[in-house]
Amino acid sequence: MNSLYVWRQYAAQSLKSQMEYRKSFLLQMLGQLLIIGSEFAGVWSLFHRFGNIKGWSLGEASVFYGMISIGFAMSQMISGGFERAGQLIRTGELDRILLRPRSTELQLFGFEFSLRRTGRLIVGTAVLIYGLSELQWNPSLLKIMILLWAVSGSMALFCGLMIIQAGISIWTIESLELMNTLTYGGQETGRYPVSIYSAPFRYFFTYIVPLAAVNYYPVLIIINKADPGGSAASTGWFSPAAGFLFLAGALLFWRYALKFYRSAGG
Repeated sequence: MNSLYVWRQYAAQSLKSQMEYRKSFLLQMLGQLLIIGSEFAGVWSLFHRFGNIKGWSLGEASVFYGMISIGFAMSQMISGGFERAGQLIRTGELDRILLRPRSTELQLFGFEFSLRRTGRLIVGTAVLIYGLSELQWNPSLLKIMILLWAVSGSMALFCGLMIIQAGISIWTIESLELMNTLTYGGQETGRYPVSIYSAPFRYFFTYIVPLAAVNYYPVLIIINKADPGGSAASTGWFSPAAGFLFLAGALLFWRYALKFYRSAGG
């Protein structure tokens, strides 16, 4: 409980500093709305032209798109400190963080509570609602629970990817393009049903970076669709836990990486 209170204090301070430049904040959020909105317009055009992609309709794809976008946006909102780890190392700010009597994880999660990411969150929510309405979705308590469970799992997964990137930055200083590919590319991949991809690609994003576990399998339950790959219908009930396991592993890696950190002052 004390840790939650401290995190709230860090986040509140971050929000306060962002609100000092409201015009800049609003412009950044508007920019995200336009960019993310135009990206979905591209998806809409693709389905409008071909009707479906390997048996998946626009409504179904919109649910995948919306849920992964929400999870990714939420992870960006709370993981800004880890995302900026390379910069913190270069400027020596990480030294100050390490000297404080709080865990680095707690401080970095509250370092930059990024409200400008709400643009992606708004678009993702709108696309999800659109997709569910297209499918004439009949909600139930269980389906709403699995939806929230899946979004939480995807948020944990993307937080984990950003933490791994931060850990690698201790050795490389700069964020690796490979990790950017996994983080942002993973979000792009999750916008579509994983069954449309090749077998090696599906395997990687199911068992190595468990994107399918946190988005694909739960969505199958939500939209009442059988998996073309033949997985059990119940898979989506427990598979989002893979996102939290991935996050736990990422935090362990971060603590291991810190052992090799050398102060900016030598």
